[in-house]
Amino acid sequence: MKKILITASAALILAACGSQKEATASSTSDAKTVATVEMTKPEARMATMVNGNLQGVASLKDFQSEPFNSWFNPRYEEYTPDDAVVADLKSQMKDVEVRAYMGTWCGDSKRETPKFFKLLDAVGYDQDDLTMITVDRSKSEPADLVNGYDVNRVPTFIFYRDGEELGRFVEYPRETLEKDILKIVSGQDYKHSYEN
Repeated sequence: MKKILITASAALILAACGSQKEATASSTSDAKTVATVEMTKPEARMATMVNGNLQGVASLKDFQSEPFNSWFNPRYEEYTPDDAVVADLKSQMKDVEVRAYMGTWCGDSKRETPKFFKLLDAVGYDQDDLTMITVDRSKSEPADLVNGYDVNRVPTFIFYRDGEELGRFVEYPRETLEKDILKIVSGQDYKHSYEN
């Protein structure tokens, strides 16, 4: 019985999409961090399979392919974004670049990433302005794509306008995915799920 409890506890800890890196990550202030970065596309660092999961820059086609399509496609199809919010997002997303992080091993990423792509499609977002980076469980690899972006939980979707970070969606919505993103890109007051 003790072995079962230890095994179950270990599985639960490893299943959390933010637990491993958080233990070693430095704490951040409660104030909204605004970073200015030069938004350039990573070199052709396409996602590769590492231990059954993607690592690197992934595309919609990667998620729509085996073995990821088993969770991606049904969740993409099931999600229906709010039409009124989509209408508002269409004008707000035109000059926004997104740098996104997710793990194909992470339940939260598997839930939110298909919705995110469906929302981008509904908005008519130019996916050339999206960099989707798939990471390992520690959120430290691929290091050249992760370092300097303070990613502690996945999924993390970071929104930029003119190289300045507008805000980020982290792991799950406060209201809905589309309402949270609208608040971020329109400059409304917004704190992601782990900000106080």
